[in-house]
Amino acid sequence: MTDLATQITDLRRPRLLVRAARHGISGYRRSRDLQRIAGQAQSASPLAVVESLLLQEEQAEQTRLAHDGTYSVNKHIELLIALMAETRNLPIATRSEGRTGWRPTVV
Repeated sequence: MTDLATQITDLRRPRLLVRAARHGISGYRRSRDLQRIAGQAQSASPLAVVESLLLQEEQAEQTRLAHDGTYSVNKHIELLIALMAETRNLPIATRSEGRTGWRPTVV
């Protein structure tokens, strides 16, 4: 299994999703949004939160790619916003090459 930093840096998502998430990141508040978006307690470790968000986001991506009627673009963008914001809370050693924040690559 690949390490967390590789999973984060290898993430590729459509331009529209990434741009929407970038615009929404300034409004993200861990204390208010984490429980609603990820089902995680605010006291959860950043590493556990990011791992959970990666899993949930991958499930949303698979639903999107399958053209499933249950896909929610709003939920997918919220997951990307939370993932971007929570990645900033990771210890430096976990981040890829000392990057302070993560942004998914646009495909």
